Amino acid sequence: MPHSMPPAPAPTWLVQSRLSPVPGALVANWLFDEGSLTRRLTRLSSNGFSVTPLVEQWQTLRSDECAALGLPEHSQGWVREVYLRGHGEAWVFARSVAARSALEDGGLNIDELGSRSLGELLFCDEAFTRQPIEVCRYPQPWLPAQVAASDLWGRRSRFDRGPLSLLVAEVFLPGLWHAIETQSEAC
Repeated sequence: MPHSMPPAPAPTWLVQSRLSPVPGALVANWLFDEGSLTRRLTRLSSNGFSVTPLVEQWQTLRSDECAALGLPEHSQGWVREVYLRGHGEAWVFARSVAARSALEDGGLNIDELGSRSLGELLFCDEAFTRQPIEVCRYPQPWLPAQVAASDLWGRRSRFDRGPLSLLVAEVFLPGLWHAIETQSEAC
């Protein structure tokens, strides 16, 4: 079974004000930053940022994704899973989904992004509005086997532009925290 069709129950996604226990300051700073994660990772990596596509295909969306997008259970959508990398190391696992109907009517060719960053596209188009960031401890079975670990923090938010809604989830991998710690020690 592919990791994008997990048997695990959906986590409870919470906004910052409802989160308990609260993560440490460093983790919270990254989880709730409303700026472009692509730009932040590019700065952290001194322009050594890259995107590696893992999955780009039509799939049945998970229950939590359908609920977040206001879709009926078992709706079809475009699923894009990628690694966001710094100097070749996987720092973030990202999963972006959108309903078939929204993509067909919304004028966004998410299926043609390849190794380009979806985040950069979203933050360059001022017509997109970002809904509140929600976080959880991301289920280990929902991660690719190469990075599967328990207790990893993930966040998601919905980006809306007219009839088009994209749900973007980002899971912060141990390599990111190591890179931040290494950079802090170098300063």
